[in-house]
Amino acid sequence: MPAKKYIVSLTKEEQKSLEELTKTGKAAAAKINHAKILLKADINREEGGWKDQSISIALDTSVSTIEQVRQRFVEEGLESALNPRPRTYSPKKLDGEIEAHLIAVACSEAPEGSSRWTLRLLADKMVSLGYVDSISHESVRQVLKKTSLSLG
Repeated sequence: MPAKKYIVSLTKEEQKSLEELTKTGKAAAAKINHAKILLKADINREEGGWKDQSISIALDTSVSTIEQVRQRFVEEGLESALNPRPRTYSPKKLDGEIEAHLIAVACSEAPEGSSRWTLRLLADKMVSLGYVDSISHESVRQVLKKTSLSLG
């Protein structure tokens, strides 16, 4: 197995503040979990740094989370490693008006050469009509499911 790229080496002050954070329980669960990860991964402890797999089992978290916390500690510092990144959401492409057009198209006759509309055909038709620049068949499916409209 290759050597760890991101080695956690905590100072005594950092160790003390992380231990205090984990014992008081007065923080978000993810922040406490990240503190525990850093404490177990610290190479300056008596037992040395734990392996990611052992930390994963002990804290019931994924190895990828442990790797990300290690990396953020090394690259960005303690505060960044403790606080999980905010999740980003992309805005919906379809508003009510475009959904209404999609439903109208789905209720219309199927295109020539097809016996019925498919999700992909509907997505292509919405683009060709100029309602959207692009749309996935999955987005079409979600709109149709939300309105209890089925194809077929």
